[in-house]
Amino acid sequence: MKIAGRIFILSLMLLLGGTTSLSAQKDIFDKATGAYKKVFVETDQFDASYLKTLQQYYPEAQPDSIKFSMLNDLAYYWHTRNLTTAMSYTREGLVLTQKKNDALWYGRFQITQAAILLRQEKLDSAFTILKEAAHKVNSKDLANLNTQLGYVFERKGQLDKAADYAIKSLELGRRLDDKKAQVMAYSDLSNLFWKQSKFAKGVEFGLKSLKLFEEWGLKDLDYDFTLYVVANNYLELKNFKKALNYFKQAEKIGKHYGFYNNLSDIYISQTDLFAYLGKYEKAQIAGENALKYAELLDNNFMMMRSWLSLGKLQNLRADYNAAVISLNNSIEVATKDFGDEYYLNQTYGELALAYENLGDFKNALAALKKHERLKDIIFTKQADQRISLLQTEFDVALKEETINLQQEKISQQQTRQTLILILTGLLLLFLGVLYTSFSSNKKKNKLLYKQNQEKVFLLKEIHHRVKNNLEIISSLLALHSSRLQDPLAIEAMQESQNRVHSMGMIHQRLYKEENLGTIEMRAYFINLGQYIINAFGMEDRIEIFYTMKPLKLEVDIATPLGLIVNELLTNALKYAFPHYNKGRINIALKRISKNVLKLSVEDNGVGLERESEINKGFGTQLIGLLSKQLNGKISTYSRVKGTRITIEFTPYPAN
Repeated sequence: MKIAGRIFILSLMLLLGGTTSLSAQKDIFDKATGAYKKVFVETDQFDASYLKTLQQYYPEAQPDSIKFSMLNDLAYYWHTRNLTTAMSYTREGLVLTQKKNDALWYGRFQITQAAILLRQEKLDSAFTILKEAAHKVNSKDLANLNTQLGYVFERKGQLDKAADYAIKSLELGRRLDDKKAQVMAYSDLSNLFWKQSKFAKGVEFGLKSLKLFEEWGLKDLDYDFTLYVVANNYLELKNFKKALNYFKQAEKIGKHYGFYNNLSDIYISQTDLFAYLGKYEKAQIAGENALKYAELLDNNFMMMRSWLSLGKLQNLRADYNAAVISLNNSIEVATKDFGDEYYLNQTYGELALAYENLGDFKNALAALKKHERLKDIIFTKQADQRISLLQTEFDVALKEETINLQQEKISQQQTRQTLILILTGLLLLFLGVLYTSFSSNKKKNKLLYKQNQEKVFLLKEIHHRVKNNLEIISSLLALHSSRLQDPLAIEAMQESQNRVHSMGMIHQRLYKEENLGTIEMRAYFINLGQYIINAFGMEDRIEIFYTMKPLKLEVDIATPLGLIVNELLTNALKYAFPHYNKGRINIALKRISKNVLKLSVEDNGVGLERESEINKGFGTQLIGLLSKQLNGKISTYSRVKGTRITIEFTPYPAN
């Protein structure tokens, strides 16, 4: 430990010996305003200057809550580099908060104190302090407290109890919408599944944790640890490529921020990885790095495991004498009160193997007995059942989450259908009024009444069958128009039929496309154009071109656009090509900016002078109303031969 102490002093001098720039200090703590940016919450600038800045400014920070927050962070993040230094800051925090009679912050310092005691192998003391802190802190602190309690039982080898605390953290995180609590719970469960040899499930929960971490946005100490846990599971699954990839990511972050505890963990596992691959020299270097960082951290738990990894490597290399020395060093560091049966179990198993290969069967048998005794303590039937039950509970929870998402999607679709129902109802009402205005005798009035009764029935069914109902309406209009004698009435009926059909096409495509909320407009316009050309009987002399790329729009934008194009095509076919002239019409729709769409309908007909009637009638009024609905501005251009109508829409609100 003297050597370790000298190494620590040198590292401390390197850590705090440099100067901290004023800009770096101000980024963390602004003395003038008292503003403090918490690391891995509001900033990721964690380096030597961060700890030095906290050490320099926390005594004069105001109010007390800021001072205590800075001191607690100083203690917590020192525990990633040296436990003795971390504990000294923690004790100072406990004294200050007790003097101020601040029970909340006293409890938070107790959680930090327990985290340090855990790594000093004082598991019972950590447990007692955490139980005391639970009565002082508020609900948002309980997830972290439960996480530390889970570590206590994990280190004791009581994996079932550790899993219970991970579940508590997850449930609390979901209830409070606390992402950090959720990602930590998934990370801990990944680690527990790894220890229980359920490696595929360990990978699943580890990747879930990493995904949430990355959505959260900052990659901290616990993100680094989760990378390491995922790599461990892949290592046991013999997926060495993925394991090494995650180890390297974790190693990079650990070196960048100086997370000595994580680095020791990572190098321990890399020793095993390279040993599996037969790369013994790399494995030896990794083992020595693991021991170096464990000594810098002054952490017996890490040193014990580092010696264990070296002993396992030496057994693989058939260097059994060296293995006996390393494994006995591991046991000596652990001491009788070490408390972590999981790794002691592995150590005695490897020691039995080394003695057996040396022919020392007496010591081999003694080590094997201790190995079996510890194995029975850790891998109990109760622990295995709890982990298996946990796996089942989470499979059910994931399915429930999927169902909730589907229900939310259905609810959104029902809202859209309600809006469509209202629009369709208004259109049906208008058609009823229009039909009544052109009906003069009792028979037609009776037919209208019957039609309205049918429409009331259809309206009740439209919630689930919007598309089918619109098709029925279109057919009804065609039927009634065939009975009319008045050309204007027939024309009005035909135009109304076209409008309904254009809406029906929207719903036809809506149900066919994968995304139920959007319509691909180019394909929709092609179908609409073919229908209208056929309705006017002009398919042999009028061509329609669609100079636009595929473009998807929401249904509440696509519906009025479809009606507008329907009216413009109808006007062009009625007025632009008299005397059976041949011609062409071009339709274009494009997005000219994030919030602006541009629609253009252009023909090569007789021009605006012969199309003066375009400014009259219901169709033109409908175009104007629908354009206003989409915040549109209409522009009309007439040439010697032909007319172009352009409308720019801003249907999306500006950010």
